Amino acid sequence: MLEIKQRRYFYGNYKNSKPLGKYGRMRRTYLQEHHKVLYNQMFLDGSLWPHLREIDEQAQSTVNAIIARMAEIDGLTEELKVSDPMRWVGLMNNYRHCAEELVIREIVY
Repeated sequence: MLEIKQRRYFYGNYKNSKPLGKYGRMRRTYLQEHHKVLYNQMFLDGSLWPHLREIDEQAQSTVNAIIARMAEIDGLTEELKVSDPMRWVGLMNNYRHCAEELVIREIVY
C-alpha cells in the first residue's frame, strides 16, 4: 500500500490577521511564477507575509492618492455626482483604472 506523507508548514500567527488584499495576492503570484528562489527564501525565513502586507498597503494607499489627485485636478465635485451621476461614475472608474495600471506596473511587478 502506498503511504502518503503530508507536509506541514508553519505560516506564523496569521489566522487572526486580515486576509491579503488584491495587490498582495498579485505580488505573491508574481513572486511564485517569476522569482521562485526569492519566494521560497522569504517563505522559509518568515518575511514573505510582512512583505506582501506592506506591498498591499503601499499599493492601496497610492491608488487612493492618485485617484484623489486626478479628481482634484479635473475639478470633480460632489455637485457633479448629484447632477450627472453616470458621468461621475465613468470618470471615477477611469481614474481608478489609470491608477491601478500605474501601481501594478511600478509597485507590484
